[in-house]
Amino acid sequence: MSDFSIRLARAQDADALPAIELAAGKLFDGMEGLSCVSGMDAVSADEQRRLIRKGHSLVAEADGRIIGFLSTEPLRRELHIREFSVHPDHQGQGIGGVLLRAAEIDARNSGFAALTLTTFVDVPWNGPFYARHGFETVTDLDAHPRLRANIEQEVQHGLPRGRRIAMIRFLD
Repeated sequence: MSDFSIRLARAQDADALPAIELAAGKLFDGMEGLSCVSGMDAVSADEQRRLIRKGHSLVAEADGRIIGFLSTEPLRRELHIREFSVHPDHQGQGIGGVLLRAAEIDARNSGFAALTLTTFVDVPWNGPFYARHGFETVTDLDAHPRLRANIEQEVQHGLPRGRRIAMIRFLD
């Protein structure tokens, strides 16, 4: 494992986040039917600043540089993961797992009932990764209209419907 630290994101961190997201998105280039992901726009720095102001977004740093982040948005009793990226040069070192665990601790300490997200069902660093960290696939999207709407919006932006799922991690 590399030497890194996790902390709450600050407004000035926002400018570095889109480049990390775009670099991580290039990993989809070689995946059948998903090369469109690497060409998609990243969450803008302005939008990242808005999320950061809500107080639950995290960054991973190494050698004074941001190498990964997890952007969240509080929505009632759930903390929704909007974007989660680790720069490809730093993947495979446990950084993503630590960021996810830190988000879970923050959410639990802040009184949220669950973490939610939408992701690809069949990409190893997406659905299977989250399942290993205690997330469950939401099988009844009618019971979770916000997550259903998220997936519909993603489909309208070009993501393949059959490969998108919503997941939830209940916090006891």
